[in-house]
Amino acid sequence: MENVRVIARMDIKGPNLVKGIHLEGLRVLGKPEDFARYYYENGADELFYQDVVASLYERNSLHDIVSRTAKDSFIPLTVGGGIRSIDDIREVLRAGADKVCINTAAIRNPEFIRDAANKFGSSTIVVAIEAIRQPDGKYMAFVDNGREHTGVEVISWARRVEELGAGEIVITSVDREGTGKGYDIALTRSIARAVGVPVIAHGGPGKKEHFTDVLLEGKADAIAVASMIHYDLIAQQQSDMENRSEGNVSFLKSGRSSFGEIAPAGLIAIKQYLKESNIPCRN
Repeated sequence: MENVRVIARMDIKGPNLVKGIHLEGLRVLGKPEDFARYYYENGADELFYQDVVASLYERNSLHDIVSRTAKDSFIPLTVGGGIRSIDDIREVLRAGADKVCINTAAIRNPEFIRDAANKFGSSTIVVAIEAIRQPDGKYMAFVDNGREHTGVEVISWARRVEELGAGEIVITSVDREGTGKGYDIALTRSIARAVGVPVIAHGGPGKKEHFTDVLLEGKADAIAVASMIHYDLIAQQQSDMENRSEGNVSFLKSGRSSFGEIAPAGLIAIKQYLKESNIPCRN
């Protein structure tokens, strides 16, 4: 096994870092640049910004945030949300991103993946697949942050994405996202077995054991994590964040079961756990 990448995933709405459950019920946590800088300083291998309402409003508004982050963080930065054209990709890369992530535009026009890979290189193009398990056991792809059914079956779509030239796939279990119940192992494994490009698992971790599960059993190449590291940072700097008007973190004290499923952990602790589990990762 090659070194596993631990990716800090940050969902953005307007100027704020937000977090929800099943990609809904978004709560403002604070300024994304503050979180990004902390994650960079504490060992994140990559940063991943996702504008969670960009496709809904047909625009991407992260350019200023990306520019500010790129000045302080010297690790790969992937940006997704509302990217619909070659010009959109070019603008995001000029702002400081290293890679772009597309979903809605790729589903609606698959040849966009090929055009983008030919123009910027496969290593620059990441395709996100938002999957929801159906009553018959099949996984179907959704867009617009899990809001819109596409009628596209996930495994066949992943194979098509690879054929068109995408360099990586981010597979999100909408059913598990934000719940702390763990990654969808069956979903991740089915994608990893179907394609030859790196597969990034996203959606669901609530304790450190979930990372080893998805890496060893799910055959993921990288893990994206959000709630665990966000809540860990907030817990460490709670008094400071409570004084910031843009951050609303009172829900972490509420005792609601949905948040009780998640055991906060920092990136350093996560990587140490992976190493103790004989899973190679970068320092």
